[in-house]
Amino acid sequence: MAAVTAAAVSLRAATAASTPSSAHPVSAPQHSHCSFPCAARTAVSTDAAAAPVKEKKVSKKQEEGVVTNKFRPKEPYVGKCLLNTKITADDAPGETWHMVFSTDGEVPYKKGQSIGVVADGQDKNGKPHKLRLYSIASSALGDFGDAKTVSLCVKRLVYTNDAGEVVKGVCSNFLCDLKPGADVNITGPVGKEMLMPKDPNATIIMLATGTGIAPFRSFLWKMFFEKYEDYKFNGLAWLFLGVPTSSSLLYPEEFGKMKAKAPDNFRVDYAISREETNAAGEKMHIQTRMAEYKDELWELLKKDNTYVYMCGLKGMEKGIDEIMIPLASKEGIDWIDYRKQLKKSEQWNVEVY
Repeated sequence: MAAVTAAAVSLRAATAASTPSSAHPVSAPQHSHCSFPCAARTAVSTDAAAAPVKEKKVSKKQEEGVVTNKFRPKEPYVGKCLLNTKITADDAPGETWHMVFSTDGEVPYKKGQSIGVVADGQDKNGKPHKLRLYSIASSALGDFGDAKTVSLCVKRLVYTNDAGEVVKGVCSNFLCDLKPGADVNITGPVGKEMLMPKDPNATIIMLATGTGIAPFRSFLWKMFFEKYEDYKFNGLAWLFLGVPTSSSLLYPEEFGKMKAKAPDNFRVDYAISREETNAAGEKMHIQTRMAEYKDELWELLKKDNTYVYMCGLKGMEKGIDEIMIPLASKEGIDWIDYRKQLKKSEQWNVEVY
């Protein structure tokens, strides 16, 4: 049974009155969960040749009770928009909105999962729009603490094509334009890749660009704003968030409160690419900021209770490889092989688009 702390209640009240939280669009439902065989075998009787029995792998993640695909496009859950607020400044390059939908507890999601949204209307062929996946930006208790809502963080997609025409993303604009009381067709939940680790003493390194912050907001609310009888986070949560401008920062007030509440357990570093540079004059992308802590990060990555989660733009992983390859090679370690081992042991978790 989980109770909501006073800090969370006050934040939720402030959220409901003014500014909500974060989420991010995933273009295709590719939330795979890696697994690897545990090769322990039972003893074989000498009387009869029995097939070797493999032990069932025990996940390091919070997989208990995970539900997937309860709702599908032909039979979605119809929720209501309760709240929809722009959370980037007016001069930010693009709009990002935080929205809360009712679920009445019927969409049983876990932190790190995604939901699908089917926009109203039809495509140019007269067929229903295809669903779009968005990482969930709220903990399982939801922004209001009653386990009856789900939140998303969505950037409005608007761009000019080669012909000079302004193109608007169907689902993102549908969502960003929603008014309270409007219906929303929800599918899912889906995904196991980004589920939180079970270990309350773990080091959890979270790497996000833009609306890729969504799953990490859900993690961090559980760690620092909610109270559970069977879970208290005592480890280190280290967030790196990359955005183009300071006016694009997402949830800085929430993260500031978390830092004040748990200074020994929460670190946050921003990378603001259009406003900051490193000592060499290079733009401050997320991997540029991480490079400032490369030795510390490498030491953490050698521990078996360190978990890396990455959500956002695809280029992030390559930039991190460039940091880690020379560090690992100093110790005779092939970083790419080492990263594969981290992946097998559920310590390297990636959801990029």
